[in-house]
Amino acid sequence: MMNIAVAQSGGPTCAINASLVGVFRESLKVAEIDAIFGSINGIEGVIQNHLVDLKSIILTNDDIELLRQTPSTVLGSCRYKLPDSSEDEEVYRKIADTLVQRNIGAFIYIGGNDSMDTVNKLSEYFRSENLDIKVIGIPKTIDNDLCITDHTPGFGSAAKYVAVTMNEITRDSIVYSIPSVTIVEIMGRHAGWLTASSAVLHAMGETAPHLVYVPEVKFSIDSFLSDVRQEMAKHKAVIIAVSEGIEVPEGVQSGVVDNFGHKYLSGIGKYLEDIVRSEIGCKVRSIELNVMQRCSSHLGSRTDIDEAEAIGSAGVRCALEGHTGKVMVFRRVENVPYTVKIETANACEIANREKFLPKDFINSAGNNINNSALDYFLPLIQGEPHLITENGIPKHFAIHEYVLK
Repeated sequence: MMNIAVAQSGGPTCAINASLVGVFRESLKVAEIDAIFGSINGIEGVIQNHLVDLKSIILTNDDIELLRQTPSTVLGSCRYKLPDSSEDEEVYRKIADTLVQRNIGAFIYIGGNDSMDTVNKLSEYFRSENLDIKVIGIPKTIDNDLCITDHTPGFGSAAKYVAVTMNEITRDSIVYSIPSVTIVEIMGRHAGWLTASSAVLHAMGETAPHLVYVPEVKFSIDSFLSDVRQEMAKHKAVIIAVSEGIEVPEGVQSGVVDNFGHKYLSGIGKYLEDIVRSEIGCKVRSIELNVMQRCSSHLGSRTDIDEAEAIGSAGVRCALEGHTGKVMVFRRVENVPYTVKIETANACEIANREKFLPKDFINSAGNNINNSALDYFLPLIQGEPHLITENGIPKHFAIHEYVLK
């Protein structure tokens, strides 16, 4: 008999709790697994020995279904950078003590590429100390920038939200007779996957977004203004999708960084709005989608939620097969009919690395997305999860605050 522990890390998504459900459900099936622990606030909870018994919190099938549709990290999250064990072994000893004390034989960490750094470091440390604790990573991020995996849980729902919102913004913008420009700022620090996904509207015959700017292409204000003028000659209302991470002058963004050295980005939409107003003089507005694109489960993708649960389940099976230092990944087999397989990759090949938009996804002018890219995006946003509602509002699962303290 052994116990298992699971934690969530990094930015929220619509699907990260579905992966938690996958871990929980799969663990319930295994006679050798006794307790299923959840770590509060990611790896910080393990360091502080702040674990909760998930069987005492998730009590019924209704609880499971509610948790599955709940966005964000129900166990809380963190952005804790685990130091190298050679620099600070004390924190590793604390982690090991917590897991050994609770007879935890497998630790499942759900997160992005920084979290996979933790998976890699922990698995290597446990090996060096001859501790039989398996460490498995489950991917998640709306940025879709993890290497090796075809896509990441959370991305499909975020992409669907972006596309639906862009469609509604388009409907709103075309009602007036005067020319206008609407700039929609979308998340994406170094990789433009989410911004590019807004172009799925082209598959519906929409011309919007008329311009798409991603970090993979060097950004020029002069070229941007030229592009806007050209589109205004063709369309009364020009809709522009722009990634928060495109290159802009110093001072436009705050410059504040997190524990991993990542800048907090926002402000590019407003910056471009001011430039268009000054240089072109038309009606212009900017819209920053901000955190809504991460947690809008009412517009979630059923494909995304189903896959998130499946890959969480696969992580438990991987650990029980004796693997460690692995990350579960998707390999796409076909676009039509859409088919993926769940496989494993070494955490060291994913940790602290980023996957960028392929060059052939971007048009030759660098200001829009080729239609050939839609075959990649469209399968990921299909289907609508059945939402449990209360008073007309989607209901969410929550852990009592006293448990989280």
